[in-house]
Amino acid sequence: MAFFSDFLPLFLEQVQSPTLGFLIGGIIVAALGSQLAIPDSIYKFISFFLLMKIGLTGGIAIRNSNPTEIFLPALAAVGLGIVIVFIARWTLGKLPGISVPDAVATGGLFGAVSGSTLAAVLPQLDSAKIPYEAWTAALYPFMDIPALVTAIVVASVYLSKKTGNTAEKVEVWPIIKESIQSSAVTSLLLGVALGILTKPEPVYESFFNPLFRGFLAVLMIIMGMEAAQRMNELRKVAQWFAIYAFISPIVHGFLAFGVGLIIHKITGFTIGGAVVLAVIAASSSDISGPPTLRAGIPSANPSAYIGASTAIGTPVAIAICIPLFIGIAEVMLGR
Repeated sequence: MAFFSDFLPLFLEQVQSPTLGFLIGGIIVAALGSQLAIPDSIYKFISFFLLMKIGLTGGIAIRNSNPTEIFLPALAAVGLGIVIVFIARWTLGKLPGISVPDAVATGGLFGAVSGSTLAAVLPQLDSAKIPYEAWTAALYPFMDIPALVTAIVVASVYLSKKTGNTAEKVEVWPIIKESIQSSAVTSLLLGVALGILTKPEPVYESFFNPLFRGFLAVLMIIMGMEAAQRMNELRKVAQWFAIYAFISPIVHGFLAFGVGLIIHKITGFTIGGAVVLAVIAASSSDISGPPTLRAGIPSANPSAYIGASTAIGTPVAIAICIPLFIGIAEVMLGR
């Protein structure tokens, strides 16, 4: 009982954060039928800016840290991305009215990482004064790419067996290449590379850092508006997708947080680092995943997996999982 009495006020404090407020604001204005529209070009620039900043932060931290510290968390991120796909395959894929390709595509999207959710958790950790390794941002591609590759391979193998064409070989490298070449992963990896190989601190401190929170707020409005719009698509598919989209971010987050705590015991990985690992596992891809899965699993219904992710998964990850795991971390740290 003492844990919950300590946790509840911390959770409520996190729920009142500006990030969540802007997300809810976007949902409300879209639900009220507002004609507010933010051009797609602005959305793409903001996404690029935020991921570049996150990548630069991670790259600078990697340059100034011991690379061996990253190995175990990176391995855990790879494993979590793969496991989340198989969880969807053997849970959502077994429910009535759900096709295996739809379930696997959903698992791939929820196993991949949301750049907006990653961008949202870092400033909240800073505000809560919870220390974390800056290079945890670089865990993004270690979870994102394996999840997308696994989903496409599993779906391809299933469809090959179903049609009796077991001789058809699944080409993995084109999937990896397409994932790496996506705008989200490219932006992040470019930032990581520049942070490691150059010394971008002056432009980082004068440009990227001061504008980060403002652009993040605008992105949350966009994400909220898109969530409300995608809700109509989600109504057209089985209700199981909505249930899965609500429950799975929390389940994935606790799974990753537990793994993070094990790594904490083994290597001294911070509790804040475990929170980042939990949140990226709770997130679902909103930038790199949809086009990759559309191309890789064309038989899957985009309204199902994209609608589930955008309309429910992302709001749950930001509104529930971020404050949940930050609150748990604060209690564990004796705040």
